[in-house]
Amino acid sequence: MTLSAAVLFSVGCKKSSNEFGNTGWAGNGYNVQGLAYEQAASPRAAKSTTAFESMAAEADAIAEYPEPQAAPRVKEDGGGSPSANFPEAERKLIKRANVSIRVENLAAADDAVTAMMKKYDAYAASTNIEENSRYYSLRVPANYYDIFLAETGGMGRLINRYENTEDVTLRYYDLEGRLATKKELLKTFQAYLGKAKTIEEILSVEARISDLQYDIEGTGIQFRNLANKIDYATIDLHLFGPVSSAPNRGFTFGERVKQLFGGFGGFLSAVAMLLIGIVVYGIPILLILGLLFLIFFGRIGLAKKLWKLIKSHQGSN
Repeated sequence: MTLSAAVLFSVGCKKSSNEFGNTGWAGNGYNVQGLAYEQAASPRAAKSTTAFESMAAEADAIAEYPEPQAAPRVKEDGGGSPSANFPEAERKLIKRANVSIRVENLAAADDAVTAMMKKYDAYAASTNIEENSRYYSLRVPANYYDIFLAETGGMGRLINRYENTEDVTLRYYDLEGRLATKKELLKTFQAYLGKAKTIEEILSVEARISDLQYDIEGTGIQFRNLANKIDYATIDLHLFGPVSSAPNRGFTFGERVKQLFGGFGGFLSAVAMLLIGIVVYGIPILLILGLLFLIFFGRIGLAKKLWKLIKSHQGSN
């Protein structure tokens, strides 16, 4: 009897496997990667983690802890200094330079910079133009960085030059791997969404899809910014015009006399303006005051007549 039960159990398992396949769904159970899962029927089992949630948890674990990329091998080169050897991958470098040059003609130098940008498919991220100087923040394709920098040296006399190179190879391929893993995981959860049966499963998968889309967007922005810095080197170019060759000297006797008479002339002009103001504004004011005095206290004597009238009125009372 025990042997019969074992045979029946084996046949049933084989039938279930053939019917639903490695990723098939049927009734309250499903099969993932050759493992058959069944949802619990008892209330106690319903409280535990379902097979669908276990499958989602495994996918989340893959997203959080992706399989590590093949680490670059570090070897000693011929000179004895360590250098990383990346199989089938090129080194990713961010290059930046700061150059200051003294030129004889700023207008001609500005035209030369414009021609170089057009020649090497570069562009100016920002510029600052002053009376005797120019500043350019140039983005140059990385493959033209060295030749562009060499041509700037021929524009005039070099004042200062600083270069910096940052190796971001590990960070680049780490972001690239994480982004690819998250995209594959998103496809997996989108496939799960079509197989979900209950509302709880649908909401759970949709929440994970939303989180993955947000992570993919953030990681993609970091990756694109890093790739842009790698593809385009930055050159901060400062151009300065010629310095005046006239020596710093004091004022001559003639210049001092000129300044003295210039100051005296300013004084005379101020006096003249004062006299003109008196003539223009003072005489009319004096005429108006004389006319008022004549009306009230002169021959017309309106004020005197008014005073006499008031006195006579008081005497009659």
